[in-house]
Amino acid sequence: MSAPYVLHMITPLANVSPFDVNMAVDAGIDTVIPYTGIETAQVEALTQDAMFSRDPRNAVRTGLFIGGRDAAMALDMLEAARKAMFPPFRISVFADPSGAFTTAAAMVAVVERALRRSGLDGLTGLAVQIYGATGVVGGIAGLIAAQAGGNVTLVSHRGVPAVQGKAEEFGRRYGVALSCADTSAAGKAELMERAEVVLACGKAGVTVLTADDLRAAKRLRVAADINAVPPAGVEGVGVQDDGAPLPAQPVAVGIGALAIGNVKFKVQHRLLEQMQTGGSAVAFDFQNAMDAARAIAGKAS
Repeated sequence: MSAPYVLHMITPLANVSPFDVNMAVDAGIDTVIPYTGIETAQVEALTQDAMFSRDPRNAVRTGLFIGGRDAAMALDMLEAARKAMFPPFRISVFADPSGAFTTAAAMVAVVERALRRSGLDGLTGLAVQIYGATGVVGGIAGLIAAQAGGNVTLVSHRGVPAVQGKAEEFGRRYGVALSCADTSAAGKAELMERAEVVLACGKAGVTVLTADDLRAAKRLRVAADINAVPPAGVEGVGVQDDGAPLPAQPVAVGIGALAIGNVKFKVQHRLLEQMQTGGSAVAFDFQNAMDAARAIAGKAS
C-alpha cells in the first residue's frame, strides 16, 4: 500500500507562501509541512532526512517545494537537493520562488500564443523589453524570453547596475545574452522606439508604461502586464485582455494579468499533481514550467 504523500515546503523567508500552500492542497496534497529561514547549506540534510525516513518504494511519495524570493538561490537549493539524492532514495523537488517560475512561464507562453495568432514565429528575433526586471518574475521572464529566441533587454528604474548582475548571472548559468537599460527620460523614449514586445513585471498598483510611452512604440506587437491591482502596469491593458487591440496602436495587442494568471494556476497545479501521481521522482524548475505553460496555452489557442 502506498504511503500518504508528504510535501515539505522550504523557504529562506519568515513564512512560506499561503498561495503555494493553497495550491498544494488544491492539487490533492493533504500533508504540507512548512520550514522557514532555511539556507542553501541546510538543503542537503533536509533532503536526506526526508528521503531516508521512508522505504525506497515510498520515497517517491515525498516532495520538496522550494520558495523564497530569490531565483538564483532557489535554483541553487534545487541543485543541492538533487545532488543529495541517489537511487533508490529519490524524492521530487519543485522550485518556484514567489511563484516566479510559473508566472513568468505563463506570461511568455501567452505572449507567444498572441504572436502566433498574428502570424509571427513566437519571440524569435523580436526586441523584447522587460519592465520591472529588478524583481524575481521580471528576471526569469527575461531569461525564458531569451531562451525562446527574443533579443531581451532588462529594464530598471533604478539604473543599469540594479539588473546588470542578474543579466551576468543568467548568462553564466544558461548561456543567454541579456542587455540592460534604465528608464531615464531619454532612455525610455529610445527604448520604446525599438520595442516589439514589452513585458511589464513591476510592482502591483504601479503604472510602468503610460499611453504616451506606448504611442512612441511604433513597432510594438504585444504588451503584457502581470499587475492585477489598479492602476494597470501598462495603461490601456485590461486585466482580462487576451489579445485585445491596444489604443492608438495599429497592430499591437494587450495581455492582462488574468489571462496570464489563468495559465499560471494551471501550470502550478499540473506540476504539483505530477509530483504525487507520476510514479517516479521529478525535479521541476522554470524550464519545466515553460514546457507546461506552452502545452496549456496551446490548448486554449
